Amino acid sequence: MEGPKGAALDLGIQGMSCSACAARIEKSLGKLGGVQEAAVSYASRRAWIRYAPDETDAEAIKERVRRLGFGVSDPGDRSAEYAAMRLLRLRLLVSALLTLPLLWAMAGHYEALSFVPVPAFIRSGWVQLALATAIQFGVGLPFYQNAWSALRAGGANMDVLVALGTSAAYLYSHYVVFAHGAAGSHPDGMLPLYFDTGAVVITAVLLGKYMESRSAARALRESDGYAKLKAEEITVLRADEARRVPAASVRDGDIVLVGPGGLVPVDGIVTGGQSEVDESLLTGESRAVPKRPGSRVWAGTTNRGDTLRIRTETTGEGTLLSRIDALLRQAQASKTGIQRKVDRISARFVPLMLLASAMTYLAWALWLAPGDGSRAALSALAVLLVACPCALGLATPISLVIASGKLARRGIVVKEASALESLAKVEVVLLDKTGTLTEGRPCVAGMQPAPGWSAAAMLKLAAAAEAESPHPYAAAVREEARRRGLVPPPATGRLEWTGYGVAADCAEGRIAVGGRQLAQQERWSGMKRAEGFAAIREAGGETVLFVALGGECIGAISLGDRLKRESPEAVQALRTDGLDVWLATGDAAGPAAAAAKEAGIARWKAGMLPEDKLQLIRALQREGRVVAMAGDGWNDAPALAAADAGFAMAGGTDAALAAGHVALLRSSLTGIHAAVAASRLTMRNIKQNLGFAFLYNIVMVPVAACGLLEPWMAGAAMALSSVTVVGNALRLSGRLARELR
Repeated sequence: MEGPKGAALDLGIQGMSCSACAARIEKSLGKLGGVQEAAVSYASRRAWIRYAPDETDAEAIKERVRRLGFGVSDPGDRSAEYAAMRLLRLRLLVSALLTLPLLWAMAGHYEALSFVPVPAFIRSGWVQLALATAIQFGVGLPFYQNAWSALRAGGANMDVLVALGTSAAYLYSHYVVFAHGAAGSHPDGMLPLYFDTGAVVITAVLLGKYMESRSAARALRESDGYAKLKAEEITVLRADEARRVPAASVRDGDIVLVGPGGLVPVDGIVTGGQSEVDESLLTGESRAVPKRPGSRVWAGTTNRGDTLRIRTETTGEGTLLSRIDALLRQAQASKTGIQRKVDRISARFVPLMLLASAMTYLAWALWLAPGDGSRAALSALAVLLVACPCALGLATPISLVIASGKLARRGIVVKEASALESLAKVEVVLLDKTGTLTEGRPCVAGMQPAPGWSAAAMLKLAAAAEAESPHPYAAAVREEARRRGLVPPPATGRLEWTGYGVAADCAEGRIAVGGRQLAQQERWSGMKRAEGFAAIREAGGETVLFVALGGECIGAISLGDRLKRESPEAVQALRTDGLDVWLATGDAAGPAAAAAKEAGIARWKAGMLPEDKLQLIRALQREGRVVAMAGDGWNDAPALAAADAGFAMAGGTDAALAAGHVALLRSSLTGIHAAVAASRLTMRNIKQNLGFAFLYNIVMVPVAACGLLEPWMAGAAMALSSVTVVGNALRLSGRLARELR
């Protein structure tokens, strides 16, 4: 996929054991020539890389990841991940079966379990050595491989802690068996064996990883729904015959047939048939949308009625569905400010725990229990095993994956994780008027031609100047001319003043159309009659465009644009949430005041150019306020980018996906309230996760250092800490489902 700054590559990553692995991949890719940006998410097992195609390529990037000891796959292909989960389950099963005899042998050491008969052969050190060796170097081999890869790359991860801790227990017991023979684990004069410690730790870690993987997979399945909406085969009309062909072979202009209940496989225009299409998975609109010849349809939507014939306009990766899927994966790979801080802590975590373990050993050996090397070793071992960087690494990304997936199903596409973090802190929401607060489908409500001009002649010239402008007001002028059967003259030399109006040259001269600011700037003559008309119309809430030929005003056109039905309710919901809602529009004071009053907005600013909105946002930010901006994704792009969170509302068009930080595919203000509410729930969940992860390590590491934890207990606690964080994150899924209904 080509981007404005180069090419983007999205990869699935297999083999990561904790967030330190993700950080190592990220750091290594960042050093690769040509890579401009790299983000790796441990929670979603994905990497997103932007690179310069003339300096490197996708294969070189994949090879760099493979050399680090990790697997790569297509992000939509979960087969490798499911295969890894099946292997993990097999390792867990084998480890558990081999650990049971070691636990049986351990029962004889506890008075409470003295009634349990332990066969002599199980008490044998040689039998325990054989079982432990199979677990340590068979089942546990990947821990050593991953630890070696991390150390070779100059880093350390959770596998280093597990490999060191279990190896210490194994090698100590190995020494005891060979030094004292195979009489048993506790004969008189013989030191105890700790084969069960390493085995239980490995089994517990595998159990935790398996539970974590299943929980994470469940969360990811919710955000992977778009991939399932892509058709593999498509019915196409060729030579007047319906044929099933591979999706890759469909081209622009092909006529596609979609039967009742079928998924629309392309973006295109309906050319035959009438039906209703369910667009809920793209826009969040629960009601089916009527479709007839001339209607636009998108890939991934479902035909709920009769067969439709669709002329293909976009296929494959260019469809709206594919672009939303790509943006969603990009958001899940991006990081919030909180996550970046946690990553910096996690990068130092394993070395810090190694140091803590060494200090624990020295404290026991030299001060707390001099001469008792066994006690010192067990306490140091417990510190190694109880430490858990995974819980820290999972705390933020797993919640973001869940939230972004849930929001996308509501038609709210979060393009950057940082926007989700900013939304939770938003204090001020600035709303554009046309297309945001209002329906964005204005129509001509009245015309006032200058003396000597007819309304038709003035409208025809205005339509010529507005022929190529994307603004809704321009579309309204063109539509009125078409409705009246007027054919605008051809025009050249078009000029657009963003926020002011447009101008073009035609046979009659230079024609210009714009608001009062343009008329004043260009000093048009003959404005008196048009301004009188404008004063009356603007007082009624309409917007007025002035039309000039050669610098002389030839009339005015008033346009009406109704408020969206849900706008007052959405504004009230935002205010109830404690947000300060403003209206910032380029319209005159009259229409702005009328729209603000009808919507329930107390503060409004009129006559604002795009640069004025930008300055307003920066002024509010200088006051220390967090600002969200909602606009139509066309002329509000600078303000959307400058806001802490920019909402582009364009009904699923390219403008919405290109501008701002959040794209609202359903052009409704209710999406802003839903996004703010979801962000607050998500950030609260993340803080809970981080609070638990930090509290766990702050409490458990000192407990282990004080010798109050058996090593096997420490290993089990480490495994369960990650599961607890993922479990709490999954609670967010239910909360968001209720909030976003």
